[in-house]
Amino acid sequence: MKKDIHPSDYRLVVFQDMSNGYSFITKSTVKTKENIKWEDGNEYPLVKLEISHMSHPFYTGKMKLVDSAGRVDKFKNRYKKHMDKKVAK
Repeated sequence: MKKDIHPSDYRLVVFQDMSNGYSFITKSTVKTKENIKWEDGNEYPLVKLEISHMSHPFYTGKMKLVDSAGRVDKFKNRYKKHMDKKVAK
C-alpha cells in the first residue's frame, strides 16, 4: 500500500442539518470556520448541511420541499418581467 496518502488530521466534527436543526457528531477531516458547543460541554468545529438523512425524502418516506436560501423566490423574481410580457400578449 502507498504510504502517506490518507489524511492524518481526523477530529470530532458536528454536522448540523439547517432544514430541521438535527445535529450529529462524527470524525472528519473537513475544514471549518465555525464552532459550536456540543451537549458534553466541549466546543467542536461545525459543518452546516442543507439536507441530511433526517430531512431527505428517500430516508423519511415523505416528500418535503426544502427551499434553501429562497431559490424559488429568486427564480420567480429573475423571470418576472419575462412572464409578465408573455401574459400581456
